[in-house]
Amino acid sequence: MNKLNILVVEDDAPVRNLITTTLKAHEYRFLTAPDGESAIMQASTNNPNVILLDLGLPDMDGIEVIKKVRTWSNMPIIVISARSEDSDKIEALDNGADDYLTKPFSVEELLARLRVVARRLAALQSDMNNANSSLFTNGKLKIDFAAGCAYLEEKEMHLTPIEYKLLCLMARNVGKVLTHTYITNQVWGSSWDNDVASLRVFMATLRKKLESAPDSPQYIQTHIGVGYRMMKVE
Repeated sequence: MNKLNILVVEDDAPVRNLITTTLKAHEYRFLTAPDGESAIMQASTNNPNVILLDLGLPDMDGIEVIKKVRTWSNMPIIVISARSEDSDKIEALDNGADDYLTKPFSVEELLARLRVVARRLAALQSDMNNANSSLFTNGKLKIDFAAGCAYLEEKEMHLTPIEYKLLCLMARNVGKVLTHTYITNQVWGSSWDNDVASLRVFMATLRKKLESAPDSPQYIQTHIGVGYRMMKVE
């Protein structure tokens, strides 16, 4: 896919300049907005591929920007914020952010997150171009959604119904951090403390079946205190 068009929402000029200089050096197209109101206007009129969003904006909280954008668009939103508490990350992700970077951040990590977004958007475009396809492939993992089967290295995986639902949910959101609350609501229809405890147990058993080295997972990454993300495997 062509280079992403990125909306940078940041009121701190030095940080904004660091981000835009990095994007320019790597031939990304970009727009900038110094506050929430102009960010919403830019997002609605220019339809960028992804938003890099600071939460501490002068006119409104970045969470409000996420909520407003989510009323009309599923464009990826990567939060870049000095707020480092798990509760802040969870709030942003639960309200529709796709990823969360904590300041100070390395430009290499930012670029890596953008590459993940680019791959996910390319995969979505491929799915749209082949709407009849019910197959998902990621490295040596293959899921046949129509048949309700998953395969690893061409061998059928023996999964419980919950494990299969978890695997499919992660697969349909490759590259996106899914919070405990989001996952449990999707799989169990609720998000009580015992649901989260059950999630950890089921995720551990799923990893044993999916990962060749569960202690160094290749497919499913844990974001401690926040949730899980399926990584794109080449």
